Amino acid sequence: MIQSPPAPQNENLELDADIFSSLKNLFEEQIVFNKLLGLKLNTVTATHVCASMAMRPDLIGNFSEGRLHGGVISAALDTTGGIAVTAALCARYAGESFEQHTVRFAKLGTIDLRIDYMRPGISTHFEIHAEVIRLGSRIANTRMEFMGADGKLLATGNGVYIVS
Repeated sequence: MIQSPPAPQNENLELDADIFSSLKNLFEEQIVFNKLLGLKLNTVTATHVCASMAMRPDLIGNFSEGRLHGGVISAALDTTGGIAVTAALCARYAGESFEQHTVRFAKLGTIDLRIDYMRPGISTHFEIHAEVIRLGSRIANTRMEFMGADGKLLATGNGVYIVS
């Protein structure tokens, strides 16, 4: 019988400063597409991630109204959900080095992604939240939100990720 890995001891636990710094570097600098989008990692706990991005003219999808492209919203939700799963795995295996965590991150992939667009993506900047709903031994589920500067919900997402 295969045993499931232990769950994080404290789901609201802030990650170790070195792990957070490494995740931030991975998210903002090493994943080139995230850098292209201008995604920034703000806070990370064992089950929740908050990221942000500024609106830029090169991200516009509807030029007549200046709306953010829906693909940018989808990509931001997906990648933030993925980093939330990575953070949950880092918390689950807290005694391991970041290099060992990186091996797990390399296996992570999106299986399913559902995005619901609720309002036009019009704002000066955006905030993205992702929460791990379930972290199993093979599959993780997340719930994500994409909000404008005024705090209004612009889109929601649900993601399923392979973790092994």
